[in-house]
Amino acid sequence: MLVHSRIEGEGQPFLIIHGFLGMSDNWKTLSQQFVELGYQVHSLDMRNHGKSFHDNAFNYEVMVQDVKEYLEYHQLNNIVLLGHSMGGKIAMLFATTYPDMIERLIIADIGPKYYPPHHQTILKALNAVDFSLKPTRNEVETILSTFIHDFGTRQFLLKNLYWKEPGQLAFRFNLAVFNEKIGEIGAALPINHTFQGEVLFLRGEYSEYILDADFETIYFHFPKAKIVTISSAGHWLHAENAKDFFCEVENFLN
Repeated sequence: MLVHSRIEGEGQPFLIIHGFLGMSDNWKTLSQQFVELGYQVHSLDMRNHGKSFHDNAFNYEVMVQDVKEYLEYHQLNNIVLLGHSMGGKIAMLFATTYPDMIERLIIADIGPKYYPPHHQTILKALNAVDFSLKPTRNEVETILSTFIHDFGTRQFLLKNLYWKEPGQLAFRFNLAVFNEKIGEIGAALPINHTFQGEVLFLRGEYSEYILDADFETIYFHFPKAKIVTISSAGHWLHAENAKDFFCEVENFLN
């Protein structure tokens, strides 16, 4: 099955892969700016996310194959590939597996190292919502707020709410599979995987996902990596400082 996407513009293909619990809609504003630079932007919904299919198989290997099948179906090559967080993990594995399909690689706030599970509170919050009680949108937000105090994180998660049928809300993502396979999200890039092409790593100033101590591992896998810090931004750097994020990507592409 093919993953869902939003395709805009004409020109060299530019693929965007969202992070865990995200979707293509998170990238609407930036994808429009990339269109204006002359790219054909493909914003993907990965399996078990957004409007894409749900499946029990959930790891980076199968998601890389989803991307490959998507590119082959649309006959795309010589692509710019941008991935944030989980999407960055997919992008790194894709580029090191199929380097000939990539012209430029952009990784947003994630490194090739192993990350221990750290989404427990978010999963606890999502699992606390009982849709059989037919909660309203406000009631769902109230439940989430008892676990998640950060407004931005709550709004990010609430984007996944939709009307499954009149009077019945649901989450678009496949929570049951995430509960079971959450350990897959932090998997490291295999040690023997390297990519010799041009790569831009962007990290948020307030984020702890890419530390100075991680640079050595990044350069080991990506010898031509350029690492840039986006000021006044945390893990959601593309939303928190979209202006600098766009400028750094534009500079890199030029």
